[in-house]
Amino acid sequence: MNNKNEKLRILGQRTIVLILLNLLAFVVIIARLYYLQVFEADKYKVMSDENRISTRFLVPPRGTIYDRNGEVIAKNEQDFQAVLIAEQTPNISETLAHFKQLISLTEDEEKKINAEILRHRRFIPIKLKSRLSWDDVSKLMLHAPDLPGVEIEEGLNRTYPFADLYAHVLGYVGPVSDKDRKDSPLYMVPGFKIGKSGLEKSLDYKLQGQGGTVKLEVNAYGRVMKEIERQSGSIGSSVQITIDSRLQKAAYDAFGNNSGAAVVLDVHSGEILALISAPSYDPNLFTNGISYKHWNALLNNERTPLINKAVSGQYSPGSTFKIVVALAALEAKAINADTRYYCSGGMDIGATRFHCWKHVGHGALNVIEALKYSCDIFFYETAIRIGIDKIHDMALQLGLGQPLNIGLDNQKNGLIPSEQWKKNTKDAVWTKGDSANSGIGQGYVLITPLHLATMLARVVNGGYAVMPTLIKQKQSLKPFKKLNISKHSIDIVKQGMYEVVNAIDGTAHKAKFNLDGMRMGGKTGTTQVRRISMKERKAGIISDSKLPWRLRNHALFIGFAPADNPRYAVAVVVEHGSSGSGVAAPIAGKILQEALKLNIQ
Repeated sequence: MNNKNEKLRILGQRTIVLILLNLLAFVVIIARLYYLQVFEADKYKVMSDENRISTRFLVPPRGTIYDRNGEVIAKNEQDFQAVLIAEQTPNISETLAHFKQLISLTEDEEKKINAEILRHRRFIPIKLKSRLSWDDVSKLMLHAPDLPGVEIEEGLNRTYPFADLYAHVLGYVGPVSDKDRKDSPLYMVPGFKIGKSGLEKSLDYKLQGQGGTVKLEVNAYGRVMKEIERQSGSIGSSVQITIDSRLQKAAYDAFGNNSGAAVVLDVHSGEILALISAPSYDPNLFTNGISYKHWNALLNNERTPLINKAVSGQYSPGSTFKIVVALAALEAKAINADTRYYCSGGMDIGATRFHCWKHVGHGALNVIEALKYSCDIFFYETAIRIGIDKIHDMALQLGLGQPLNIGLDNQKNGLIPSEQWKKNTKDAVWTKGDSANSGIGQGYVLITPLHLATMLARVVNGGYAVMPTLIKQKQSLKPFKKLNISKHSIDIVKQGMYEVVNAIDGTAHKAKFNLDGMRMGGKTGTTQVRRISMKERKAGIISDSKLPWRLRNHALFIGFAPADNPRYAVAVVVEHGSSGSGVAAPIAGKILQEALKLNIQ
């Protein structure tokens, strides 16, 4: 009996221990559940939502760009694109193979896709193809089961309605590259574009806008079930520029097949009414990444369509620079309206013979006649008499050699030499020969077409330091500073420029026009791009027309109209155009006549 009771006692104890252990385990489980459901509820709710909710960034619409009359010159168009999220497909190669059966991909596009897949984390969408048609979208949606990880996104694509007409002004947008990346979620969104050149680049901060987000409910396969929440961003700011599209087209058409640049300014406000560089290119090619074929074609074109020659091209100004020399001499009292120099066709400076373009000479000339006939000897003599430093100071007053920042890429300042400049850069003294060369706008002197137009505007507006601007201002600009140049000197030079065009024996007489009583004044220029040896002079100088294009002279012309009350100034540079009077002046005449007809305010 005792043995039986002992067994019952031990069994009872074990039962109690087991019950207690069960109770303890139950308490632990209840406590853990309570902890997870109460204290850790937010954490696991977030983890659950992350598996169920997909947050995506919305690219804000880029701001529109308008011309001075409200014409749209850069806008956004609806665009569908296919993207791949690598982590949502079990086999990337198979998915891409299925995709290629439906939508063609070029070799360049395939290389880019594979490079992007390797470069980015697997959850970041990679663009496969943009600008999909409705048929393309339908095919992809129909074959969605065979395309895991491929999604269709609706967005906006930047387009340029005027194509090549505004390429060098607007520039273009393009996909974000590694060097462009910033610590911003927007820069990771497939298809997001930033300004790469021109105003698109310099005003990118303004045009870009603020991105938004959208929260989507997705299933286990990553398929979107519904939209949960949307926080819209803000559209980029719009921009209005000063250019008139009608005049811009007229200027571009006037160039025809020639290569070069033209700039038209309002001489009183400094507003740029036209700015072209020829030949041009279609910026729409760059929006989604230009092909190697197109890029190489542009890059290897000897007429350099990618360079904005209006602001980056630096040229010897040739005889257009005689305006500066004449004003410098008149203001220094070194000459007056009656001062005459004799041109015999050449003059010796040291051991060097300096020639006039007219080999038989012009005879005795005053400054107005010297401008009309573009006599080189007169300006050799004048430049030597006053010295380069006075010419340098006048050129700077007129805006040459100075920064003229209008918001475009790679703007150049040109070069206006001085005695100190040569000493500092060449470790040599300035010579009379240097002065003579500078007197006709050659030697070390370099300008851009934008600088030439600014220089002319400052002369013909009565001597006010107008500054060029490309962005339309909402309020009137403050009056420009009056330059230290007398009206008397300006009137003499303007008279000379009037006779260049309107006198029967002026160098640009063939380009003259009379549009309801409105005429043009101006100055021709032709600059050598090669040195003519004495041997060639004796044997007979080879005609420009018989030389290869790259060895022909540059042709320049600066013009203003109406001649009696100037409103518009134009600078034209025709690369290897041979003749300022025969090629550049007629182009400038066409442009100014169009400006007068349009009556641009």
